[in-house]
Amino acid sequence: MTERRDFLKMSAMGMAATLLPQNDLIGSPRTTPFLSGQLKKAVLISMFPKEMSYLDRFKLAVDVGFEGIEAQTITEPKEADEIKEASIKAKIPIHSVMNMGHWEWPLSSPNQDDVAKSMQRMETSLRNAKLWGAETVLLVPAVVRPDTTYSQAWQRSQPQIKKLIPLANELGVVIAIEEVWNKFLLTAADMARYVDEFNSPWIKAYCDVGNMVFYGYPQEWVRVLGKRIVKFHLKDFDTKTRQFVPLLQGSIDWKEVRKAIGEIGYSGFLTVELGARAEELKDGHPAYLREVVKRVDKIFAGE
Repeated sequence: MTERRDFLKMSAMGMAATLLPQNDLIGSPRTTPFLSGQLKKAVLISMFPKEMSYLDRFKLAVDVGFEGIEAQTITEPKEADEIKEASIKAKIPIHSVMNMGHWEWPLSSPNQDDVAKSMQRMETSLRNAKLWGAETVLLVPAVVRPDTTYSQAWQRSQPQIKKLIPLANELGVVIAIEEVWNKFLLTAADMARYVDEFNSPWIKAYCDVGNMVFYGYPQEWVRVLGKRIVKFHLKDFDTKTRQFVPLLQGSIDWKEVRKAIGEIGYSGFLTVELGARAEELKDGHPAYLREVVKRVDKIFAGE
């Protein structure tokens, strides 16, 4: 097994090769319009009170100004059908599915029972996406922990994800790898190389702006990942207090992030993944959601 020191040395040697192709992908700021690409506002389904029916949640999303929904893994067929019906009746698409279970049962686990459960959950997520008409399934690929080193996380997770590619191809759903606080893929170069090693159009990157600011500058991640990015999560983080905060109130340079998104020519959904205080949860907190939409509009406008 490759030790971490040797692994990082190998990663550094491949860094230049990883980044060079992206120069062609992202283009030059002098030739790429600052606000190129059509951006759409989406919301994570968990931002709505669970007490509301799916139809009411979806209608509220439309009412406050969202254009898409990111759903989560549903194992019960009846519930999955209910979500599809709500999407159709409210006339708002489900553009992505957030896979659930990859933290509890990571693909990088040395426990094969955990890996089997994780694979099953991903297969369910992919089939959910097909049912709902979603384009992507978000996947946290691995988790570094006492029983899993960085190199082991890399080496254990990739073969499992490769097994999912035929199903992704069959269903026409992209598996989008997300960087989270899992002590894995700590640099944009590593994430780019991890995705590239699959050499598949069905494996792309899910860019979470709020997660990345903990490690560096989100705009750099956007430019390095470039056309690998198929989806974005929007949330803000204060590096001084180390807490998530409302959009536009944290440490993220949103103007630079928006500029980078324009440079890579991204078009598609950007999903807000935020929490809400108890008082904002009353009656579905429509006022809170409308304020979130206004802030996303400012980000889109580069203000």
